[in-house]
Amino acid sequence: MSDVSEFRPLDPGRINLMDPLEVQYWCRELGCSTSELENAVDHAGDHISAVRAQLEQQHAGARSG
Repeated sequence: MSDVSEFRPLDPGRINLMDPLEVQYWCRELGCSTSELENAVDHAGDHISAVRAQLEQQHAGARSG
């Protein structure tokens, strides 16, 4: 399957950075780049709620300064 629009992760609560299609999916869903996603997972772990919070912090920090 190469169409990201049809893709759904096996575990929608976690982000698997080892799967390129899943990385594309989460970047689209979260509105972030691959490097932003990788950075968020490095800092917060692979749980989607923690990654969302980390991305929000990253974006808020980028806006403030």
